[in-house]
Amino acid sequence: MPQISKFFGIIIYIRFLDHNPPHFHAEYQDDKVTIEIENGKVRGVMSERALRLIFEWLEIHRDEVKDAWDRAAAGEEPGFIEPLK
Repeated sequence: MPQISKFFGIIIYIRFLDHNPPHFHAEYQDDKVTIEIENGKVRGVMSERALRLIFEWLEIHRDEVKDAWDRAAAGEEPGFIEPLK
């Protein structure tokens, strides 16, 4: 699965064999979530600390994440997005 970012042990990826609405996946330790890009709706379980970091990253890079989704939907590599520092 194409990884688009990684920070503080959190792996973010997009795979377009999925469906709409536009979303991305995140893994941290044994936890996995799916997060909708537009509204931040979370499916799955993850620590509050990890989710706070993910949403901080998303706030900074939302347009890039949307572009990555569009590229994946077109069958292209989504690219890599700068990690949270």
